[in-house]
Amino acid sequence: MFEFDYTNAMASRVGEHGLTDAEWAAALAAGRPAFDAVEKDAAAGKTGFRKLPKQDSTGIARVAKSAAGFENLAVLGIGGSALGTTALASALLHPWWNFAAPEARRAPRLFVLDNVDPEEIAGFLEIALPERTVYNVISKSGETAETAAQLLIFVNALKRRLGDRWREHVIVTTDPEKGFLHHLALREKLPSLPVPPDVGGRFSALTAVSLLPLAVCGVEPQRLLAGAATVEERGRDAAFKAAVLYTALYRKGKKIAVMMPYSRALRDVADWFRQLWAESLGKRKSLDGKDVYEGQTPVKALGATDQHSQAQLYNEGPNDKLIAFLEVSRFRRPCPIPAVFEDDTCKFLGGKDLGELLHAEKKGTERALTANKRPNITFRIEGVTPETAGGMLHFFELMTAYAGRILNVNAFDQPGVEAAKHATFALMGRTGYESLAKEIEREAPADTERRVERI
Repeated sequence: MFEFDYTNAMASRVGEHGLTDAEWAAALAAGRPAFDAVEKDAAAGKTGFRKLPKQDSTGIARVAKSAAGFENLAVLGIGGSALGTTALASALLHPWWNFAAPEARRAPRLFVLDNVDPEEIAGFLEIALPERTVYNVISKSGETAETAAQLLIFVNALKRRLGDRWREHVIVTTDPEKGFLHHLALREKLPSLPVPPDVGGRFSALTAVSLLPLAVCGVEPQRLLAGAATVEERGRDAAFKAAVLYTALYRKGKKIAVMMPYSRALRDVADWFRQLWAESLGKRKSLDGKDVYEGQTPVKALGATDQHSQAQLYNEGPNDKLIAFLEVSRFRRPCPIPAVFEDDTCKFLGGKDLGELLHAEKKGTERALTANKRPNITFRIEGVTPETAGGMLHFFELMTAYAGRILNVNAFDQPGVEAAKHATFALMGRTGYESLAKEIEREAPADTERRVERI
């Protein structure tokens, strides 16, 4: 189902930029206490995402059935409340899902509104009529300003068109016990699904956060969970080794982790992974309170597109990167290349398939990087299915948990995000943040201190 191939990260392939057998053995031994600590926490029930593969998804399926008749499903969320859904939708739905005829889809169009850009949201109101749309508003805390703003806009539009029937068009996914959205769902009798309190937003792709939107579009939650269960049962050692490899090469100066899928279906897995890796491991403080400023910077790329964009840098720029390919052994559908012209530029392609070409592109990039002593690895799945997609996401979550312990940081908090959130509340005039608003005003540079070039 899933392979982790790290051949080209070893010194035998890329010289001093890889790991020798002795370094690899030492890193595995040094990381074993971290593995044991993570497993001990999981056994004690302290790690919420580890419980998800065994969850009961019947409630999700029931709510999904009630939403399946709408023309549009709009997910209102940001960060972990959106990225998992986008990744799984890209992987599992038709690549042109929203453009397919309704009779071909037999499910709503799916829109993930993951920002508060005014032009985007105002434009969406013009192309998706509120009375034909169901809105899944998602925030684990129930207090996310961006999501609350979206909700206000769309509920207002619904009320203008439908009056009290607006409630038939809103589904809430949030904390089961607290927060504005939880209380709103109770007060307005809105259908609501829980985000488990012990599952952080970036680890929530296999909760109702993403399982519900995918279920509305016809993807069975249990298939995703089955893949995650397989990884939980059989993939922990491989995920641990991946975490050891990443952290060992990080210590050797590979401060950037590139994820480069050679599959359009897995394109947004790289985007989802960026948040998971950056927010989990980018920490100022260690578990024992010391300033450590840890964190490997994740970068997304797409093969073969970024062979014509970023590969020059990866091959000949600073050797400070670990390149991870995502590869699909078998694509779900062929696309033969017809033999139309006899010119040399085209003749060798005729009679082959685009899948063959994309695999050759990946192998060529891999060979070039290895020849240039750039460590690279491959995560390979047999094919893109709900099982392999769910398994892949769970694998990377496990890898992140192990890496956090190896680096001695808390992989499950995000203190660096809170300061910006509070500043936003203050700038927008939220009650209780008046003193912070005054502090921000005092900090603003005087006009005479500003360095601005105007054209």
